[in-house]
Amino acid sequence: MYSVCVRDHFMIAHSFRGEVFGPAQKLHGATYVVDVEFRRDELDADGIVVDIGLASEQLHKTLGTLNFRNLDEVAEFDGKNTTTEFMARVIFDRMAAAISGGDLGSNASGLTALKVTLHESHVAWAAYEGAL
Repeated sequence: MYSVCVRDHFMIAHSFRGEVFGPAQKLHGATYVVDVEFRRDELDADGIVVDIGLASEQLHKTLGTLNFRNLDEVAEFDGKNTTTEFMARVIFDRMAAAISGGDLGSNASGLTALKVTLHESHVAWAAYEGAL
């Protein structure tokens, strides 16, 4: 399987509900470094997995809707703990929708899987991956 990964970052504020989160129950900030890995079984006719430029642009656009937001105030996340794991799935779903919508070009139609990794720090990260 071939893969290409693009990287960007975004900054948010949020809080969590539940004793398990200890001090993170209070409002706090996070800066996530985000890796999105695009996978396919065979290279396309141009010898690539995906157009890296379009993939980078789409990731930046996707993260732009979250950047500098207090996730506690975002209606679609109401009642949810916006954990790193949860946000990895949100970004996965948005990137998958962009792929199926043609936003990454026609060669992206051959992609078979996607993996989104959010790095909270240099020692902790979470990911979501799935088939397309």
